[in-house]
This record gives sequence, structure tokens and C-alpha cells, in this order.
Amino acid sequence: MRLRTLECPVAGLPPELAGLRIAHLSDFHLGRPSRGARAVERAVEWTASRRPDLVCVTGDVLARPRAERQLRGLLRELGEPYVVLGNHDFAHTRDPFSRRADLDDLPGTLLLDDTRTVELRGRRVQVAGVDPRSYARRLARPERHVDERADLRILLCHFPGVLDRVRPGAFHLVLAGHLHAGQICVPLPRGRVGLAHPRARYAAGLYRRPGTTMHVSSGLGTTFVPFRVLARPEATELVLQEG
Repeated sequence: MRLRTLECPVAGLPPELAGLRIAHLSDFHLGRPSRGARAVERAVEWTASRRPDLVCVTGDVLARPRAERQLRGLLRELGEPYVVLGNHDFAHTRDPFSRRADLDDLPGTLLLDDTRTVELRGRRVQVAGVDPRSYARRLARPERHVDERADLRILLCHFPGVLDRVRPGAFHLVLAGHLHAGQICVPLPRGRVGLAHPRARYAAGLYRRPGTTMHVSSGLGTTFVPFRVLARPEATELVLQEG
């Protein structure tokens, strides 16, 4: 797996927030046999050792309720993470292994079409989260939660497609997951193609729009089959820079 630190340009970032470190983890899919469970444990251990300013988890944390206790323990190790859920957490998927669990009182701050604003380095930082159920029904309106007084606005959504649904600049930073970097990829002359989502616009990494940067995590677990090909599991520490 890959544990990496990545410089992340953010338009209009105040000088006080330059160097702010945000850990981004996604797609644990705990509860089914795979090497993903060990990847999650390593990612959580590494993240906790880094002591970032913020920890964000962008959904699909659980595949089966039997891993709920393990999930809660891992989230506690992360301190006070901000968490959104994904479609697998509600068993809204074609994956026959997914089962719904009760995740309403997870450790940390669960954001379901909700927001929090905190002070970091003397600046206001807003963290908003999208409920995957309202996103799937096209009812999510994250811009309604924008805190215009915030110096940095962060949006957490399991689905990278949210970038095309929000006004550029409404949020300075968007964090998403869902696609596992393709999970099973085929090498072609022009690059790798993920078999699960071959036409995905935002598979993994950084994407820029006017006023907005999005980071899509490659995630840590698996769906359908318990392995990855040319799509390494990943935990990322984003180091914010003005840009």
C-alpha cells in the first residue's frame, strides 16, 4: 500500500493556513475477507502517528455489520475525525456482500448534509458533508451550507461527481473516494483503465477547477473481489499550499 504526503494547492488560501495538514482516508469496506482490513489498520496507525490538523474519512467504511466494533475502535484511534458515509454503508450497491449497519453514533463527527466550523491557526475552517442518500436522489444541496465567513471551506462527499454539482469556488477543497482508483486496472498505451469505472472522469488524485481543488482517494478496501490490480490502496496526508 501507499502512505504518502501530497502538496495540495488551494486557491486563496490564507498565509496562516499554508502547511495545514489534512489526512484523507476512504473506502475501508471492513467486514469482508481481504487484505484491505490490514491496509486500513496500517493507514490508521500511520495517520495517528502523523498527528495531522484534520482527519477526514469519505465513506464506504463498512461492508458488513460484524466489523462495526472494529470500525469504531479504528475511528477512535484517529482522534476526532470528520466522517461521511457512502453507498455501501447503506447497502445501496450491486455488491452482494454488503449489509447495512447502524452507524448514526460513530466516533468523531458524522456529517450527513451537515456542517461544522472550527478555528485553526486563528482562521475559520468549515467542514461540510454530503449524505449519500440525498446525493443519489439528486437532493443534496451542499451550497446551502456554505459559511461565507470561513477562510477555508472543505466539502466531504463519497462521490467525486459532486465536483460537477457545486458552484466553482463554493468550497475551496473537496475530498471524495468511491472509485478505488479503478481497483482492477488494465495497462494500455495511453494509461491504465479501471474495469469497474472505465469512463470515470475523476478516478484518483488531484483535480483543479476555478477556485476549487478536489482530491479523490484511491481508498483502502475492495468490493466484489478481495484484491486490487495496478490500483494500490492509499492513505494520504494533504499539505495545503496557496495556489
